[in-house]
Amino acid sequence: MYLTWFDSNTWLIEMAGQRLLLDPWLVGPLTFGQAEWLFKAVRVHDRPIPDAIALILLSQGLPDHAHVPTLEKLDRQIPVVGSPQAAKVAQSLGYTQVTALAPGETHRVNDRLDIHATRGSLVGPTTVENGYVLCDRDQGHKLYYEPHGFNDTRIQSFAPIDVVITPIVDMKLPLLGPIIRGKQSAQELAQWLQPQVVIPTAAGGDIQMTGLLDRLLRFEGSADELRQTLAQHGSRTQVLEPTPGERLAIPLTTPVGS
Repeated sequence: MYLTWFDSNTWLIEMAGQRLLLDPWLVGPLTFGQAEWLFKAVRVHDRPIPDAIALILLSQGLPDHAHVPTLEKLDRQIPVVGSPQAAKVAQSLGYTQVTALAPGETHRVNDRLDIHATRGSLVGPTTVENGYVLCDRDQGHKLYYEPHGFNDTRIQSFAPIDVVITPIVDMKLPLLGPIIRGKQSAQELAQWLQPQVVIPTAAGGDIQMTGLLDRLLRFEGSADELRQTLAQHGSRTQVLEPTPGERLAIPLTTPVGS
C-alpha cells in the first residue's frame, strides 16, 4: 500500500492495484461560497494531477472535499463514488459514472477493492456525510478514513483495520467548540480498530490561510502527544507523519486478524 498526501484532506491511495484520488483539492484557492473574507486557503504550489486514476472518492459535498475547480480539471470519464451530496456535485459537473453511496452501502472497484460507506460528520441540521472502510479483497488489508473525527461506533465490526487516516488535533472555534475532533477521535480509533498505522489528515500542509475563520481557529494536539498517549496504553500502533507530495510506502505486516 502507498499513500500520497496532497495537503488538507487530499490523498492518492494505491491499494489492491487501484489508484484512488480521495477528496481532491489540487488547483486554485479553496473558499466556501466565494466568501473570501470568511475563509480562503491558497496552495503554495498547485499539485500535479495524478495519472491512471481508477476512481475519485468523495466523502462530503463541501468544497474542501468536493472542490469544484479541481473536479473541473479531471477527466469526466473517471468513475466517482461519493456521499449523496458529493455525488450531486459530480453529476452537476458532467461526470458520467457517479455512484452515490449512503452509510451502510458498499461499492466494489474492479473486483479488487470494496468501499464501505460509514456514517461520518453531520453537516447542517440533517445532512450526514461519509467515512469509508476500504478492503483489499486479495491481500486482506483494510483502511479507514473519516476527515472530521466523527466516527460511527459500528465501524468496530470491521476491526482490526490496518491503516487509519484521521485528524489527530482538535480544530476549535470560540463558542462553537470543535469543528474537527481529532484528539479524542484518534485515541478512540486506536482502541476500537487496533491499527498498525495511524496517519493524520486535515492538517494544513503547504497551504496559506486567510480570513476571519483563520484568525479565530484554535488547534490542540500533536502527533507526539498521540504517540505518548498510545504508548501509555501499551499500543503498538505507529503514528506516521507524511510529507506533502511524497509517496509513502506503508510498512504493513500480514493483515491483522488474518
